[in-house]
Amino acid sequence: MAPWSPNLVVRSLDQFLLFSIILLFLCSSSTCFATSGEAEALVKWKDSLDMNPTTHSLLRSWNLNSTTSTSHHHHNTPCSWVGITCNDFGSVINITLESSNMKGTLHNFNFSSFPSLLTLNFYNNSLYGSIPSHIGNLSTLTYLALDSNHLSGDIPSQICLLTNLRFLWLERNYLHGFIPPQIGMLVSIEFFYAHSNNLSGSIPVSIGNLSKLTNLELNINKIVGSIPSEIGQLKSLTFLHLFDNQLTGSVTMSIGNLSRLTELELGGNKLVGSIPNNICLGGKLSWFTAGDNNFRGSIQKSIRNCSSLVHLSFVGNQLKGNISEEFGIYPNLDYINLSSNKISGKLSENWGQCPKLKMVNISNNKISGRLPPELGKATQLQKLDLSSNLLVGKIPKELGQLKLLYILELQNNSLSRTVPIEIGMMLDLETLDLANNQLSGPIPMHLEYSSKLLHLNLRNNKFSGNIPFQIGNLLSLEDLDLSKNLLSGKLPLELGHLEKLETFNLSHNNLSGSIPSMFKELISLTSVDISYNQLEGPLPHIKAFTEAPMEALEGNKGLCSNNPSLKPCPTPKDKNRNQAVIAMIVSISSILFLLFIIGGILFVCQKRARNMDEPRETKTEAFFAAWNHDGKKVHEEIVEATENFDSKYCIGVGGNGSVYKTLLSTGQIFAVKKFHENDGIDHQQAFKSETSILPKVRHRNIIKLFGFCVHTRYSFLVYEFMKLGSLVKILSDNEKAMELERFKRVNIVKGLVNAISYLHHECFPAIVHRDISSKNVLLDDECEAHISDFGSATTLDPDSSNWTPFAGTLGYSAPELAYTMEVNEKIDVYSFGVVALESIMGEHPGDLILSLLSSPLHAVDVLLKDVLDQRLSPPKRQIADQVVSIAEIAFACVRQSPQSRPTMKQVSQKLSTPLQSLSVPFHMVTIKQLFDSPTWTT
Repeated sequence: MAPWSPNLVVRSLDQFLLFSIILLFLCSSSTCFATSGEAEALVKWKDSLDMNPTTHSLLRSWNLNSTTSTSHHHHNTPCSWVGITCNDFGSVINITLESSNMKGTLHNFNFSSFPSLLTLNFYNNSLYGSIPSHIGNLSTLTYLALDSNHLSGDIPSQICLLTNLRFLWLERNYLHGFIPPQIGMLVSIEFFYAHSNNLSGSIPVSIGNLSKLTNLELNINKIVGSIPSEIGQLKSLTFLHLFDNQLTGSVTMSIGNLSRLTELELGGNKLVGSIPNNICLGGKLSWFTAGDNNFRGSIQKSIRNCSSLVHLSFVGNQLKGNISEEFGIYPNLDYINLSSNKISGKLSENWGQCPKLKMVNISNNKISGRLPPELGKATQLQKLDLSSNLLVGKIPKELGQLKLLYILELQNNSLSRTVPIEIGMMLDLETLDLANNQLSGPIPMHLEYSSKLLHLNLRNNKFSGNIPFQIGNLLSLEDLDLSKNLLSGKLPLELGHLEKLETFNLSHNNLSGSIPSMFKELISLTSVDISYNQLEGPLPHIKAFTEAPMEALEGNKGLCSNNPSLKPCPTPKDKNRNQAVIAMIVSISSILFLLFIIGGILFVCQKRARNMDEPRETKTEAFFAAWNHDGKKVHEEIVEATENFDSKYCIGVGGNGSVYKTLLSTGQIFAVKKFHENDGIDHQQAFKSETSILPKVRHRNIIKLFGFCVHTRYSFLVYEFMKLGSLVKILSDNEKAMELERFKRVNIVKGLVNAISYLHHECFPAIVHRDISSKNVLLDDECEAHISDFGSATTLDPDSSNWTPFAGTLGYSAPELAYTMEVNEKIDVYSFGVVALESIMGEHPGDLILSLLSSPLHAVDVLLKDVLDQRLSPPKRQIADQVVSIAEIAFACVRQSPQSRPTMKQVSQKLSTPLQSLSVPFHMVTIKQLFDSPTWTT
């Protein structure tokens, strides 16, 4: 061994330090090179995007010269850029730009430049084109989110090289082709979402290798073939969604090995065979849907003991079995749909022991026996549909305990006896269908307490007696069918109060007498059938009656009308001839009675002549034209109630006058509009328009004018009082706007459509409002819309041009009024479109309309959900469909060209047409899709 030397130690230490410095320099140089390359790759990709103002602003920091550091080491680092995160060595590990309004492709994204990348998140943008194959170079990637874009093409097989990947989100794109067979290489994957695409081919058997997979969603594609048995190897799987594909064959028994499975959705395929009896073997299954397939055989007993179930649907199969044997007690179940199968047996009392049950649909099966009274114990129940079965016996009164029930459908059974009083006292009931049974006795008058009823169908039973007048109190009723019963007596005039009624069927009864004149108030009626009764006299003069087909009127005693199917009613000349015959046989007692009448008239005339000799003071009195009132008295009461129009009673000020809330001594509340005291021409014209037009119109969505006053000092109008005030006032108040839920806003828009369509198409000559805006839409205490302020309204002369000075509210007036004074219905259509958009958006849509008209490409990137009123939760199911329909209509109404806008009649027809389900999920609907819908021409 060499002798120890201090010089040797020092020399060795110097060499070690020199090596360390060189190594540190090389590492620093490598890091600098890596970050510089990453920065350049990011900037190059940014420059390839289709830039818009949002993206440009967001990625402003993505600039090679954006750093403030002067050191060479940090010169081009992207670590401080928006959406970028780096590790301690300065290398990019996270790129997150979700919901950033980006548009472009991934073709210029250099994946090879990011050796340390863990997360790539481009969720909810507008990326298009294919997914590049070199994405497989991201060997360290654990999280890849490309969902909710416009990507197309195949899923590249190279994506399966990402063996560290734990989360893969590809759903809601336009991807097609097969799922790569190599998918089993993603051994670390936990979440794989590829639903809502156009994928085809079969599910690869290699998917069984993904032992860590917990969530697999391949639903809403075009996947074919059978469910591979290898799927039973996914022992960690909790969610398996395969619905709405084209899968065939039977469900593999290996699916019972998925002991952690909580959600299994197989609906909307072509699956056959039976449902595996081990489907709930793990005891955790809570959500199981297998509807709209071709399953046969009995429902296995494993379902009976699956107490974890919350949601179960087998709708639309060929399943058999005894319902009382194959279903048990489910403490968590809130939804069950077994409709359209061949299930038999009797309903068990166990259904009353499911405390969370909200929706039961077992319609269109072969269920027999009686309705168990124990159903009344399922107090959370909201919808019960047992229609089209073989049920017998009476309707148990215990169903009246279901206070939350809003749909009760028992039609097409053999139920008998009377309807219990308790059914008529279900306050939330909206649909009651008992048609095609053997029910008898009177129609329960207590139905009036179900004030929310929209649909009442008692067709084809054995109900007898009179139609209870209390049905006239169901003011929300839209459909009423009492046909094919044993009803008799006269029609109650109270039915004329059903202003929302659309379909009305009284055919095949024994009703007699004339049709009450009140029926002319059924302004929403579109379909009527009164055939085969004993009715006589004139038909109400509304379109539904006068244009009804012959088969809807035939078989009566003596109806008359200008309807071509009936004989005309007697003319005044015919009536005079009959009166002459009667006069010839009048008795002496009648002559004496006439002499008595004449004497009374002479007495009154003498008294009137004396009064005419007395002096009259007309200059100091007001003339008040108010129906059914003493004008002078009411005028004095209004002045007194408002303390001579004190400002503390003022609830609104407009261009022509101020509005005062007026409480009379009778307890009645009115809205009194007092015109400003400067007696200008504009004010006179507004007053004339209101008093000449409003008395001629009667519609539930148009403000009612009770009277008016012309005084030497002022003029005022007396309207019905609208408790909630104007729409614009509510939308500008956050608390009130949140109470104005989406379904209420939908109804407001429908009310406006009905009113404007009435003015344009049912009034002659047609009336154009000219100032439809949210400040002139008033809401009553039930949020029903009423159009007000007819001061600018005018009638259209069909035989000449209609030219008038400009009137209206900026922001609501049609653009053509800037260069023409011609007035037609299309200016109201435009204003309606603005108000409709304002109703669903919660604010004036001026900026949106302007951007659409000036730059239509802007609409490509804007989602409907993002422009709706964000103070409310997103709409769901039918309300979402209706919101989309209203938005589509509204965009058509605000088109630049008047000729391309629809008429209000077309709008009304569109809104009344049954809605189709959305072709894409609601959250993916874009403004462009709605704005580019086919133009309606007139």
